[in-house]
Amino acid sequence: MRPVGAAAAWAEQQVATVRDDPAARIALLSRCYHGPLGRAPRHLPFRRAALSFMRWQFRRGLLRPPAGDRPGSPWWRAVNERILRDGCEAVALSGDLTGPASSRTVEFWMSFAGRPTARTWYQAHNGSVVAAYLAHRDLAEAENEAERFFMNVVLCRVLYAHALVAAPRISLGWLGPLAPLLGDPRLGMTGIFLQLSRVLPDEYPLRDTVRTYLKDELGFGRLLDYGVITPRLRQLYEWSAHELEAPALLDCIRDGALTYAWPFEDRGVWQPPKSFLIQLAHRALPPPRQRR
Repeated sequence: MRPVGAAAAWAEQQVATVRDDPAARIALLSRCYHGPLGRAPRHLPFRRAALSFMRWQFRRGLLRPPAGDRPGSPWWRAVNERILRDGCEAVALSGDLTGPASSRTVEFWMSFAGRPTARTWYQAHNGSVVAAYLAHRDLAEAENEAERFFMNVVLCRVLYAHALVAAPRISLGWLGPLAPLLGDPRLGMTGIFLQLSRVLPDEYPLRDTVRTYLKDELGFGRLLDYGVITPRLRQLYEWSAHELEAPALLDCIRDGALTYAWPFEDRGVWQPPKSFLIQLAHRALPPPRQRR
């Protein structure tokens, strides 16, 4: 554990203030992109993707306080808090509060603050997401089957969006030159890769079975998951573990199956369905060969 400085303590206080107010969480995230002085024009374009991801959580009721008739998700609340806390601490360190940074993920956010690019944003955002996933596996295990399934879908999609920008050959093969444009969070395309609202109802917890949601997922989402991402899962997770300095991320995948809070014995859900378009995607966009 690193020592807690004034910046980290301030960040904890900011998060504690909004913990049970989902709308205030969104407002806090938005303020982070304005920087310590309230004006950060190079950082603001990245706010779109961050807010899009968080508003999806808000609509589903995932961030609702634990007390009440319809409590939110303890796991999603914890993941969201990690992103908020890391971002707030980076803002404080960029201002006049002292460090050191309390974690490697805060250092990623500091890199983004100093050089706001698509790659540094993904490294910061996804670094916080992955750190939260790994830290709160116990909370994930307490969620129902459908929720745990989509935790894995969200994780592989955010990693894939990052790879579009920073590892185009892995993410899109011979179409790699187009990948950075598709994944740039400033252009509004990132929401396509995180789009689950067409499949999931705006409710928590999910009430149907995984098979029901898989049957309802049509079009781009299914083609993306099974036609493009699934054949390159191992390469994607290996690259992400290195890029985010999170080797434990490799414990979330096994033999082509996603295993975060998901039993390997139930890996059949990750097998591509029979589809001409999916088979065509496999042929047209094969993953790059790994070097020996």
